Amino acid sequence: MVSQKRIESLLKLAIGIVMIVILNQLAGLFPLRLDLTEEKRYSVTPATRALLNDLQETVYVEVFLEGEMPAGFKRLRQAIEETLNQFDYYSAGLVQVDFIDPSAALNEKARNEYFRSLFERGLQPTNLSYKRDGNKTEKLIFPGAIVSYFGQEVPVMLLNGSQSASSEERLNQSIEGLEYELANAIRILANDRRKTVALIEGHGEPDSLNLAGLTNALLEKYDVFNVRLGDRARNLSRYDAVIFPKPTTSFSAPEKFQIDQYIMNGGKALFFVDALRVNMDSASGEGTFAFPYELELDDMFFKYGVRVNRDYVQDIVCGEYPIVAGNMGDQAQIRMLPWPFFPLVNNFGNHAIVKNLDVVSMKFVSTIDTVKADGIEKIPLLKTSQYSMVNQAPVKVAFNELRKNLDPERFNQGSKNVSYLLKGKFTSVFKNRILPKGIDKSNFKEYGAETSILICSDGDMIRNEFSLKDGTPLELGLSSYSQLKFANKDFVMNALDYMLNDQGLIVSKNKSFAIRPLDKVKVANEKLKWQVINLLLPIALLIIYGLARAYWRKKKYADFK
Repeated sequence: MVSQKRIESLLKLAIGIVMIVILNQLAGLFPLRLDLTEEKRYSVTPATRALLNDLQETVYVEVFLEGEMPAGFKRLRQAIEETLNQFDYYSAGLVQVDFIDPSAALNEKARNEYFRSLFERGLQPTNLSYKRDGNKTEKLIFPGAIVSYFGQEVPVMLLNGSQSASSEERLNQSIEGLEYELANAIRILANDRRKTVALIEGHGEPDSLNLAGLTNALLEKYDVFNVRLGDRARNLSRYDAVIFPKPTTSFSAPEKFQIDQYIMNGGKALFFVDALRVNMDSASGEGTFAFPYELELDDMFFKYGVRVNRDYVQDIVCGEYPIVAGNMGDQAQIRMLPWPFFPLVNNFGNHAIVKNLDVVSMKFVSTIDTVKADGIEKIPLLKTSQYSMVNQAPVKVAFNELRKNLDPERFNQGSKNVSYLLKGKFTSVFKNRILPKGIDKSNFKEYGAETSILICSDGDMIRNEFSLKDGTPLELGLSSYSQLKFANKDFVMNALDYMLNDQGLIVSKNKSFAIRPLDKVKVANEKLKWQVINLLLPIALLIIYGLARAYWRKKKYADFK
């Protein structure tokens, strides 16, 4: 009897082991991952998965965030590791990661040389100041990575987010953007065909030096061409996107027709236009007036769903303008004063293009209203602060205004939209019109294919400033006086990435990881209670289980007798 039961037990054990082995083999052949977190933080978007599935060679990622760090940066490091582990999983083992501590060199000279090499490879350092064992500690770190594929590499900065946010919020914003930053770097390296971007010229646009920052930023990802409209050898259909960088003279009817039909055929267009012109050289003393540009684009914008108004927005949240406050000897004394015509935009719409974006610097910006356009989605991207006021043309612009206090009671007209993304199937502005002379009417389209347009009422936001030392063009968004770096470049590049990549990878920027801080007051009040529960409850459950099992065994054998 006992022998028979023992054999049955051994058979059950053997069957169980065999089933475990079979299930383990099936799990290896058909892997399954379940993400039970509310924010799906351990999942990647379909676009990222498709990118990783198409890899032909190993991607090497060097992450320079290792060693002694504050708790927040350790959380960022862990999030980077978790994200890259997901990349490795979906790429079938083709993502190889190495975490490196740049400060672990044997001596100071070697460490400085290594820091210099990282800087030359495109990584920007961050100086950390934190407390360790009650003492203040400073450490230079490089919160970024170098991604390599097929012998090429690109730097990726992983500490992003708005600098106006708290340190905890900025770290959280950086974690939210990890998938996009890393996947976008792989996409740049893996993309066999670079997409093309046309910069329209011939209408009084800024010269190449003023657009050097924009051009250099675009060349990191795209092939860039300067294009004049009407040149048949430069048909717009050849380009994936077209940028209009602050035109100042009017567009002819044939040129507008060329733009319109490019959009009707699915082309992507980004307009950075000024509604008014002002001569800053005449703004001293009593000042000058800003009058409208006549670009002849108003009817086109209106047909597509927006109206760029002929006004200027003044914002109490603004940049500064240098004025001469006096002289010391033969040296002019420059003083920086707030200039409400230069809004600093930190108020964004709900869209991936502007998610976790830092402050955008703008100059002489106009309001934009939406108008009826069937089938067009109008998404606001950039907004001034709630402390804004609007001046209708002609607008007086005078440096004397710099000396006035910015009274919040004057800036009481609320937030104003200054940039829109338009999506949908547009209707041609030439529908039910006589087409321009000399136009081939056979290919004319009244209704367009699905596409997107960006309209921003500030042409200066894509102009770079110049170094005060040697006059060389600065990076787009870098202020020559304050040396503050604004997110103008990020805004343009995000918009292009969204518009040109079928809204794929950039959708991953919509990830949102909630910060769930502990209630410190509640923790202090209930600390003892939860300590007792955590200590005694497992022991009590174990005792109850033991007593119940003993009772069950005693009852079983009593029935057997």
